[in-house]
Amino acid sequence: MFLRTNTRKNKDGSTVEYLLLAHNYRDPVTKRPKAEILYNFGRRDRLNEENLRRLARSIRRFLGPEEELAAREEDAGAGSLRFVESRPMGSAWLLRGLWEQLRVDKELVRLAAVRRFKDPAEVEGTVFAMAVNRALEPLSKHATPAWLFESVFAPGAPEWTYDERLYRAMDFLIDAEEEVQKGVFSATADLLNLDVDLLLYDTTSSYFEMEGDDEDLIERDARWTESLATPGGKEPTRPVPQVVNRPPLRMQGHSKDHRPDLAQVVIGLAVTREGIPVRCWVFPGNTSDVDTITTVKRSLSGWRLNRVVWAVDRGMVSDENLRTLQEGGAHYVAGEKMRAGRKEVEEALSRAGRFHTVRDNLEVKEVVVGKGECRKRYVLVRNPAQVAKDREDRERLLSRLEEKLAGLPSEGEEHSKEVCRLVAHPTMGRFLTKDKKGRLVIDRAKVKAEERLDGKYLIVTSDDTLSTEDVALGYKQRAEVERAWRDTKSELEIRPMYHRKTDRIRAHVLLCWLALLLIRVVEVKTGTTWPRVRQEMDRLHRGVFDGNDGQYVQRTAITQLQQRYLKAVKVPPPPLFEKIEAAVVRDQHVPEEEVLPQPGLDL
Repeated sequence: MFLRTNTRKNKDGSTVEYLLLAHNYRDPVTKRPKAEILYNFGRRDRLNEENLRRLARSIRRFLGPEEELAAREEDAGAGSLRFVESRPMGSAWLLRGLWEQLRVDKELVRLAAVRRFKDPAEVEGTVFAMAVNRALEPLSKHATPAWLFESVFAPGAPEWTYDERLYRAMDFLIDAEEEVQKGVFSATADLLNLDVDLLLYDTTSSYFEMEGDDEDLIERDARWTESLATPGGKEPTRPVPQVVNRPPLRMQGHSKDHRPDLAQVVIGLAVTREGIPVRCWVFPGNTSDVDTITTVKRSLSGWRLNRVVWAVDRGMVSDENLRTLQEGGAHYVAGEKMRAGRKEVEEALSRAGRFHTVRDNLEVKEVVVGKGECRKRYVLVRNPAQVAKDREDRERLLSRLEEKLAGLPSEGEEHSKEVCRLVAHPTMGRFLTKDKKGRLVIDRAKVKAEERLDGKYLIVTSDDTLSTEDVALGYKQRAEVERAWRDTKSELEIRPMYHRKTDRIRAHVLLCWLALLLIRVVEVKTGTTWPRVRQEMDRLHRGVFDGNDGQYVQRTAITQLQQRYLKAVKVPPPPLFEKIEAAVVRDQHVPEEEVLPQPGLDL
């Protein structure tokens, strides 16, 4: 490692010299030594060259081979370097590069400038800091500033920040929610050439650690208002609520987290067939899946989606919803409930015809029910492996049921606890009936009706141009939405939520959506799960070294696997040296056009 001089001739005939840090390496092809520029210090006449030479020798001794470390110091005044700190930077560097590829930074800066923020770049960096925190180590907003300063190096994120600055950035984010999601989707669709002819939509719920729900808080607030307005009125026993959301958002409803005792919100998510999230929505916690369709369809009107086929779950199927999905020329692929007893479904299940194999574990049969405007196209799907499994599970269940029925008294109270327990059982109860004497017996007709559903599921579609294979595979790809929910709840830890205000709750969900977008694009480009990519990239650290001669910042060596991940996502690796400063402070007022660019520092 040595200092090298580079000379440039100006138009007026004068020459300017620049000092560069370089080192020699052997070219693997030509087998000849070559010089590689590591860092550009700037103009030679504005630098303390001797200090830089001593710093270069210190770096060489610190990083050099064993014999060089043992050699006598050339300069008695050169102090030893101290290893000040080391923080992981690889995962954050990867996400930052992708963040800029998707032009999220430019979109946020533009929107912040429109809203007349004093420093739009600072707002953008704060939003990125919160999104990268969800992807790397989900923490509360109160703990995020310390994490940024002590536990990670995230380029583009402010190291010095505080809680209120994060909350102000969240308020900006939710104020620009529609524009942010539409702009980010457009940039992502262009960059990845996304196939958006099929959108997968599903909902989930996320709970709050709180007593009651927003309706309870509204009632409590009304009691306090009435008490204060009534002279001599009795003060309510419960304290006045600090946050009251109107209209209520945190409500009790059907919990998909198996926490019916807690208030929740319902979150909707639309993703592409590759699993890239397109948009997210937040609904009150008592909203049914069926009631979300109209809002979702209206929100995406005007987006560049062209012809779209919606793949939705059985819980969202109703005639009104299916008509809504068809508005604007769109189509749907929806699951049908086979046990609902609907006339069209029964006809589709009983229609004769052969199954055609499209995959090793996938057989399909097309059934058209009705004529004219009432015509419906169904695709019945059968999985041979699942047929055998369902049969074994049912036989095991019936065997257990027979044992329990044999243990019931032949005579006695008709409504004993055990009888009621069996009748109310979610799986055993549907196979039971009563004989002429009022005793519980297995209904063999129900068992036979259940046999015909083994390994099957029924799909209805409005698109006649899709092949039966495309219909079956398109619906089967809804697993991408389920995987997105698992990542959001486990990797990004969206729950439980501790925010109380409606806007902050929606902003928290939006931050999780941005983090999910980043990690899903990484997974698509690398072909590897995000936890595995993060584990490897976090081994890339940023070290700070300090000594009497100056300070420099250097990253650790990049492994082959890290290089492969960076190349797959098309993010250039960080420079070997981020910063090198001699002990004497240089003149900072150097004209920008007269300083050579530092190689590798731009993302």
